[in-house]
Amino acid sequence: MAELRIICKHPDSLKRFIEEEVGERLRSLEAGIRRTEERIQEFEAKYQMSTEEFLRRFEKDEFQHRLDMEFDEWVGESRMLKGLQKEAGNLRGIEFVN
Repeated sequence: MAELRIICKHPDSLKRFIEEEVGERLRSLEAGIRRTEERIQEFEAKYQMSTEEFLRRFEKDEFQHRLDMEFDEWVGESRMLKGLQKEAGNLRGIEFVN
C-alpha cells in the first residue's frame, strides 16, 4: 500500500477537508452506481437476458440489429458501472492515519 505524506501549517483542517471531499465523491459514485444498475436492470428485463449473456453474444455479433442504439447504451452502461465500481473501491481503500 502506498503512503502519501502532506506537510502543511494546518494539518487537521486539511485532513478534515480531504476526508469530506473523499466522502462526498464516494456518495456521488454510489448514487451513480445505483442509477447505472437500475438502467442495466431495465435492459435485462426488456431483453430477458443478463448483461453477461448480452455482452458475450454482442461480442460474437449474434444480434442482427448490431447498430441498435439501445444495445450501444447497454454496453456503455455496463462499462460505466465497472468504472464507477473501480473508482469507488479505490476511494474505500483510503485510510487516514494520524
